[in-house]
Amino acid sequence: MKNTALLVIDMINTYDHKDADLLIPSARTVVPAVADLLRRARDRSAPVIYVNDNFGEWRSHHGELLDRALSGPHSHLVQPLKPDRDSLFVVKARHSVFFETPLEYLLRQQNIDQLVLTGQVTEQCVLYSALDAHIRHFDVIVPRDAVAHIHEDLARAALRMMERNMGAHVCTSKDLWK
Repeated sequence: MKNTALLVIDMINTYDHKDADLLIPSARTVVPAVADLLRRARDRSAPVIYVNDNFGEWRSHHGELLDRALSGPHSHLVQPLKPDRDSLFVVKARHSVFFETPLEYLLRQQNIDQLVLTGQVTEQCVLYSALDAHIRHFDVIVPRDAVAHIHEDLARAALRMMERNMGAHVCTSKDLWK
């Protein structure tokens, strides 16, 4: 593989938002695949970068976001995906992982040219992040079993758009870091 980073998008989550009831069943199904990708990326010393919404908590930092998610009723969705000491963490406020964040600078500094996008929500944050990665000339990989959705039909359409319009490689998580 090229110089690849694994991005974990918005998985540090309390699931205390309006679409949570629709998202939780899908999140539950992707957690094992994301956890496995985290293990395999770490085994290969690939950079792991969590890019997470701050949920409007402008005074918070990643440790506080993690503590809040781990103390909530859906901690079982967060516990297997906890950042380790080597993980990097970027806080975002909007859908794209790139919008007004230092992520692009961080990736360029580490000579990363390929991104594996995991997390949630396929038809929102993952889609917009894939587009922004594409226009910044990063190669994009999206393991379909490692991205959670709110609306399955929109997620399927989003994956097709990423593949067709952005040249993303859509695959299964087992296809990566074999």
